[in-house]
Amino acid sequence: MPSAQKSSNGGGKMGMVMIKCPRTGQAIPTGMKADRERFRSSPVFFARTFCLICQANHEWFAREAWVREPEEKWRMHEAAFALQSA
Repeated sequence: MPSAQKSSNGGGKMGMVMIKCPRTGQAIPTGMKADRERFRSSPVFFARTFCLICQANHEWFAREAWVREPEEKWRMHEAAFALQSA
């Protein structure tokens, strides 16, 4: 699992850009790293990611992706999301 890094521009911490596998519903890494705030404000783009879970290429738009925050914050966010979904 990649560790969070400071962005080169001195801004927030870098995290892994994630998408949801359309076949399994599991979060998968895209291989891209980004600062969460800068990623949110980036122009709309289209990309493809190979999914190791279902062994297929998934096409996705930036609006469907999110940046996984550093480990501690991510665990709290994941727990809050699970409560909302229940």
